Amino acid sequence: MKKSSKKNTNISKNTFDFVPKKVFFTKGVGHHTEELASFELALRDAGIEKYNLVTVSSIFPPHCEIIDKEEGLKLLNPGQVVFCVMSKLTSNEPHRLIVASVGCAIPKERNNYGYLSEYHAYGENEREAGDYAEDLATMMLATTLGIEFDEDASWDEKRQIWRISDKIVISSSIAQEAIVQKKKYTTVLSAAVFVF
Repeated sequence: MKKSSKKNTNISKNTFDFVPKKVFFTKGVGHHTEELASFELALRDAGIEKYNLVTVSSIFPPHCEIIDKEEGLKLLNPGQVVFCVMSKLTSNEPHRLIVASVGCAIPKERNNYGYLSEYHAYGENEREAGDYAEDLATMMLATTLGIEFDEDASWDEKRQIWRISDKIVISSSIAQEAIVQKKKYTTVLSAAVFVF
């Protein structure tokens, strides 16, 4: 018998179409004497402790719909592998202010992709870190859309250019701050959680 050398070309085009259709944003904080436990408590506070989280890089998919956290959680099952863009920071330095944020920038033309950015810092509050993460995402999107700006300009000057551009429709952020408790680890996290 002669073996066929013909390759199997019956693979569906959708087999590898793994593009999220929805996303929700969440944040959390956890305090514990054990570092890993503080992370678990932050996940619980954010409502995403039941999933096998896989962190991915920072592309906001075309046509992806932003939904609220409660709706998103209803679409997920315990143990499910869930992709997310996550920013987190852990410290056991007492009285230290820590923050983690995720910024988002979405183009007006929804056939194009947008950006998500992760940012964490010491000594900044939620507003400062959220603004910075939002600006990072917007800057990355602006460069792909051909919006010209002076790289050395202040963030406020760049932000003004992005705001008057008709190519960026939404920019936002989510951030979680906390003060590290004495004799405990503190973890803060923010995440954009994808739903297929």
